[in-house]
Amino acid sequence: MLGLAALALSGCAGGTGGPGQLARFGLPEPVSDRAPFTGNLWHGFWIAALAIGVLMWGLMIWAAIRYRRRSPDEIPKQTRYNLPMEVMYTIVPFLIVGVLFFYTVNAQDGVRKHYTDAELAAQGMPAARTIGVIGQKWSWTFNYTDANVWDVGTVERIPDLYMQVDQPVNFTLDSPDVIHSFWVPQFYFKLDVIPGRTNSFQVTPTKIGSYAGKCAELCGTYHSRMLFNVQVVDQATYQAKMDELRSKGQTGQISYQTGTTQQVGSTQAHGGN
Repeated sequence: MLGLAALALSGCAGGTGGPGQLARFGLPEPVSDRAPFTGNLWHGFWIAALAIGVLMWGLMIWAAIRYRRRSPDEIPKQTRYNLPMEVMYTIVPFLIVGVLFFYTVNAQDGVRKHYTDAELAAQGMPAARTIGVIGQKWSWTFNYTDANVWDVGTVERIPDLYMQVDQPVNFTLDSPDVIHSFWVPQFYFKLDVIPGRTNSFQVTPTKIGSYAGKCAELCGTYHSRMLFNVQVVDQATYQAKMDELRSKGQTGQISYQTGTTQQVGSTQAHGGN
């Protein structure tokens, strides 16, 4: 009951939730093409949990009323075991877990799917851009590969990640130091940023706006400062931002080697730690 009360209260909260948060079982407003996979799975889990809970509560209440002691001297019939019931209690949980696992794998495959440019074109979508994300202690670097520009955040300055609405983006995630986690809650997706390993995913933002991003992995002293903002904008605004970065001389790409940020094609370097 406390959980349901907290959920109801969260539905009235402001912030990223919006007025429909209760209907989404506490999830924030979705703003990516991959969000429905996770959202539908989340809804299914809640519906299954509530259905099983109502069934079990009903059975317990029914048993308490139906088999209650009716006189001080009455002793209920004693049963050492009930084989059909024990078999049912063994098989049914396996069936429940199996069904939930099946839908979890399907949702995971949908979220992690990379569409080729040909597949995107068949859906009437433009070819995917590429953005390289580097999580360092303790901020973020964004390489806009197609525009050949970059932007670096610091502990003092929260960086902005610019994305064009309805434009597919291939993200690559790298780290020079410790494990971080790239998370935009309203994308309904997060992925670890692991030293020595490049992770990747594809996503298309579907709504213009400003959305909070953060590191979801406890990564050290200033983990709480590893924040960034996602700015989903129209094409003209996106291009203006790329031109702004270019005019500042932030051209080329940033790469990390042995904990040092080196700008490809430039002598400028930044400390990776």
